[in-house]
Amino acid sequence: MWTIFKKEFNQFFLGFTAYLAAFAFIFISTLFLWFFDNQFNVFNTGNASLSSFFFIAPWIFMFMIPALTMKMIAEEQNNGTLLWLFTLPIKINQIVWGKFFAVLSIVIFCLLGTFLFTLTLENFIISDQSLDYGTIYNGYLGLFLLGSLFSAIGILTSSLSKNQVMAYVFAVFICFISYYGFEGLASYNLLGSADYYVQKIGSYSHYQQFLKGILDTRDLAYFVVIIALLLQATIINLHLKK
Repeated sequence: MWTIFKKEFNQFFLGFTAYLAAFAFIFISTLFLWFFDNQFNVFNTGNASLSSFFFIAPWIFMFMIPALTMKMIAEEQNNGTLLWLFTLPIKINQIVWGKFFAVLSIVIFCLLGTFLFTLTLENFIISDQSLDYGTIYNGYLGLFLLGSLFSAIGILTSSLSKNQVMAYVFAVFICFISYYGFEGLASYNLLGSADYYVQKIGSYSHYQQFLKGILDTRDLAYFVVIIALLLQATIINLHLKK
């Protein structure tokens, strides 16, 4: 697994991919939080919190992470190197998990850069107040788990198609359905009491719990289980291609 991880990690960080992704993520977030005159601007909200960032970030990840994952397996299939990987003394699950952790390294890299937002907020609060660091750290944990979920979705869709563009579009679509599709459907109140369970299928409600500062093992379990299932589906799909 670590051989695959180091290979992908080096491709990301010895090139420009990781730095461009982090720059784009931080730059777009900065524009919305500090410069654009909108409802997410910290000065307009009047609150010394990162709630606006935690609202915007999933939508950026929704388009950015599939761009990172779209070639991870699709390119291997298109170039014929996937069959070569199968001949190596590496298990398929090690290939998948190695690629997954490589994408997570970029997610972490992006999030680390945004800690500057917290330092900036500290300069805007009055002396007898303090930031709610517990809520902020919980928000970062939730965002990391959501980024992990999007990464697992992206790797799965990359294994389903040789076409990188199709893998990207499919990943964005599934990320959207996972994050907001079920939430949007439940908001119409079409299924009565079943709307609650429809809502819980999606990741939005679980992510929102983290933003409230609530660390519930059920929300943690949701992300861990769904991510594991998505990666297992990728492993099964690659076994079928072997």
